Amino acid sequence: MNRYTVNKFIAGLANFLSTALSPLLMPTYGVFLALWVSILCLLPYGRRVVILLVCMGITCILPLIFLSVLRHFKLVKDLHVNVREQRFVPYVFTSVCYAVAAYYLYYCHAPQWFTMFMVGAAITILVIALINLKWKISAHMAGIGGIIALIYQIHVQGLSAFELLWMLCFAIIVAGFLGSARLALRRHDTWQVLAGAVVGFLCVSMTMRLFG
Repeated sequence: MNRYTVNKFIAGLANFLSTALSPLLMPTYGVFLALWVSILCLLPYGRRVVILLVCMGITCILPLIFLSVLRHFKLVKDLHVNVREQRFVPYVFTSVCYAVAAYYLYYCHAPQWFTMFMVGAAITILVIALINLKWKISAHMAGIGGIIALIYQIHVQGLSAFELLWMLCFAIIVAGFLGSARLALRRHDTWQVLAGAVVGFLCVSMTMRLFG
């Protein structure tokens, strides 16, 4: 296998990871984890599916539609919003969507820790929007950092339906692969990747710990 083939394979894998672990999908993954690995797994299956789909619509589909509109009017270069200067408006809109999803969870009488996870996600993306005014921090790593924080809080607060230590370790390994992917694609440098993970973990973890 020549160097060109290796580089092409690495680039393809990095793009796959960046797409599969897109920041827009992270709240959906988080809701799925909360409903299937915590004590909430005792809820009726149909109700869990409805909550998951509604949250996905609010936190993923709506921001994606908004991004498509911005791209149509040439206000953003692409749906990945790789240009730092174009990120503020999409990020703020996404933060509002996350806040709406948090209200939906509150309306559904979800446990406070679950609602606070989504609030933490909204705070995370808002913080990233502000930081990105001066510095291109990684939203991908903030997303996976929030997922790690969710699993950790479910574990330490005794909310898990089964042992989650292995899942926590797996999420950290996935975060390492995702960070490497962002570096391989040259979307960020090492400090931007690390900063994103720290912001995501702290915002979600502290919100769930203090208010959940």
